[in-house]
Amino acid sequence: MKVVALDYVLLGSYADADKWLTKMLEWTPNDADGWYFLGRTKYNENRFSEAVGAFQQSLKLDPRNVKTEDNLGLSYAGLGRNEEAIAAYVQAMAWQAQAPLKNTGPYINLASLLIDQNRSGEAVSHLLQVVEIAPRESRAHELLGKAYTRLEQLPKAQTELEKAIELSPQSSNLHCMLAPVYRKQGFAEKAKAEFDRCAAMAGTRSMPETPRP
Repeated sequence: MKVVALDYVLLGSYADADKWLTKMLEWTPNDADGWYFLGRTKYNENRFSEAVGAFQQSLKLDPRNVKTEDNLGLSYAGLGRNEEAIAAYVQAMAWQAQAPLKNTGPYINLASLLIDQNRSGEAVSHLLQVVEIAPRESRAHELLGKAYTRLEQLPKAQTELEKAIELSPQSSNLHCMLAPVYRKQGFAEKAKAEFDRCAAMAGTRSMPETPRP
């Protein structure tokens, strides 16, 4: 049943995945992975309260699981329970403090939430840790660019957004973010080029796909 459910997850058919995972867990309620995948499914269905319950059940069966605690934080954030989300991210980070290989998710998700709360200065320190852990993590450079822009540290914002584009050149959003950073620094030609790329890429993505035969 889990295999069938995960196939539906891959297809983006979350309602079917939910049905099969729920049925599986009736038979094997001590499957921590099953509860984790149910939580992810509920999260993708925007059923955040149920996702919280599933992740909490998974953690009872598999304590100190960093990935599950990180997703618990995402679910709290989905409910607008931001302080609980922050606590979950911090807990996930603490659990892996001594690990040689770290999951960057809690750092990135915490930083993103802090930026949304206009706490960009706090976000920067967490993002710099991500860059140390995974230098080619495009999302970290993007969020650093966003944080530095809000802090009016434009040269640093430019450097980070250029790095993010180098790592994810097909992201129209990054070009849209970099353009005003160039403009504010007086780089008119570079700003225009990025605005044009932003518009062209956004326009291309808005076009409907040609149906396959």
